[in-house]
Amino acid sequence: MAASAATTAAFPTRTEVLFLFRSLLRTASKFTDYNIREYTRRRTIDGFRENRCISDPISIAAAFSDGKSQLEVARRQVLVFSLYEPKVKSIMEIKKN
Repeated sequence: MAASAATTAAFPTRTEVLFLFRSLLRTASKFTDYNIREYTRRRTIDGFRENRCISDPISIAAAFSDGKSQLEVARRQVLVFSLYEPKVKSIMEIKKN
């Protein structure tokens, strides 16, 4: 009985999943390049929509773990991309006068 309680504690709650989703979107917004920022945002939304119907707790835990690792990758990439920020903005970011 103690083993099953320990394994269910590892499964993410709805709050944790929503926090991961918001963290991924926040991290995506930190990219300085428009194309990468929008790709990361779109990929986050698509990934969560794709996994919305998962009901197996083990699959949910695996998807959550994958999402956390993707968040760490995105955070590292934000740092790397900020070091090599392009001098010219994308045409999508230039405001019309």
